[in-house]
Amino acid sequence: MSSYWFDTSASSPGVNAAPCPEEADVVVVGAGITGLVTAVLLCNAGKSVVVLEARGIGDVTTGHTTGKVSLLQGTKLSRMLKVQSTRVAKSYVDANREGQDWLLRFCLEHSVPFQIRTAMTFAASLGERRAAQDEHDAAQRLEVATEWVEDAGVGFETYGATVLRDQAQLDPAPLLGALADRVVAQGGVVRENSRVAAVSKFGQPVVTTSDGMAIRCRDVVLATGTPVLDRGLYFAKLEANRSYVVMFTGTSVPGAMLLSAGSPGFSVRDVPDPDGGQLLMVGGNGHVVGRTVSERSRLDQVRGWAAERFSEGTEIHAWSAQDYSSHDGVPFVGALPRGRGRIHLATGYDKWGLTNGVAAAMRITGEILGEAPGWARPMAHRITRPRGALAMVSANAKVGAALAAGLVGAELRVATTTPDEGHGEIGRVGLNPIPVATSTVEGRTCSLIGLCTHLGGVLKWNDAERSWDCPLHGSRFAPDGTVLEGPATKDLKAHNPPPATS
Repeated sequence: MSSYWFDTSASSPGVNAAPCPEEADVVVVGAGITGLVTAVLLCNAGKSVVVLEARGIGDVTTGHTTGKVSLLQGTKLSRMLKVQSTRVAKSYVDANREGQDWLLRFCLEHSVPFQIRTAMTFAASLGERRAAQDEHDAAQRLEVATEWVEDAGVGFETYGATVLRDQAQLDPAPLLGALADRVVAQGGVVRENSRVAAVSKFGQPVVTTSDGMAIRCRDVVLATGTPVLDRGLYFAKLEANRSYVVMFTGTSVPGAMLLSAGSPGFSVRDVPDPDGGQLLMVGGNGHVVGRTVSERSRLDQVRGWAAERFSEGTEIHAWSAQDYSSHDGVPFVGALPRGRGRIHLATGYDKWGLTNGVAAAMRITGEILGEAPGWARPMAHRITRPRGALAMVSANAKVGAALAAGLVGAELRVATTTPDEGHGEIGRVGLNPIPVATSTVEGRTCSLIGLCTHLGGVLKWNDAERSWDCPLHGSRFAPDGTVLEGPATKDLKAHNPPPATS
């Protein structure tokens, strides 16, 4: 399922057709919001920059975002204060504020459209009211100018909301295009379909792609959803989550950006229609990747939630997105361990990448240039309280449980949509101890070794996206085995059964 943003975009971002140079000051891995803003900032400083994107620009998270640019982020601040000091949480707010300011300035300077909206974290039930109030109190404590209202005035029943005015929303497709065009205009190189396979451990960093290209550089920036290098074991400190979005036309539309205070949360915003009207976007209902019975049922639950609150409209688009959350609520940004200070990473935005991604780019650029922003230090020296440490232990215990369940589970697990939409099943064939993943999509049947190429998790068929998803750390693969995202960098191997004997 591709996003509405990409399917309706009138322009393509600039990429370089020329061969990559053999040497550059900085190689940026990933062409989403973090990678492209980092490249723009470094090009502004006179650095030679190469951006390598495994798929297409923004194809993974940024191009599938809901497009909210807000300091009010659901219940993020109140949850963070439970595991972090006020100083660290305030630093997080300052970073997001600078990221928001930079992004909106860039949009104004490069004619990228955006809309100013009020953001609300609202209680959809009496049970959510305490969480919404806690977020209001946390925002006030961290100098975010929220207001509490009893009546959100959004056209359906709510039980109070905390409100932050003068926030923004946008379509990420023209933003990504403008950023990529700016990199190219300043002499940078942006390459799509160039998956990074390795970065040398010794001497000057050398970035190698899966097709054999090698680039020497001074610094490497890993601006992927989760780091593609396992140094530092960040895959064990992150949780991969998938959430869903549905777009409607011909229905009532609130004049604000909404996010419910419950779990799972539901997100609402309007989207300007090219014909002059307003479309409705409803999303959320997230879950850990690969750990739900049916992704299609999750998508249907978003449709049902919308139907209960808005007048009947016509669905025009549906898709899903993946993002990563850290164990203690604070993104991981900085130097990668065992990288001699030359390999930098950014991840763990918890669905708020349009502000966090820009802030991460500013911080990494500052570290490379020797001018890190003042708000970066508290987050770099955060101390996780016991509750945060327990969250990481719990997350990894669930990873272990998912691994065990996959290895000793049912002999055959089947997930089917309809014959024209795709079919997938995984199980053991004959006496073969290795699970085989078989799918049929658009008439093409593929049989693959059903183990993730990262750490060997048994894969699950995603019946909404028609992909093979790993329940351990969120790697995803196309029906033919091509790696789509996650810490995995290698495609699945084909299953070639031995020839029958007579």
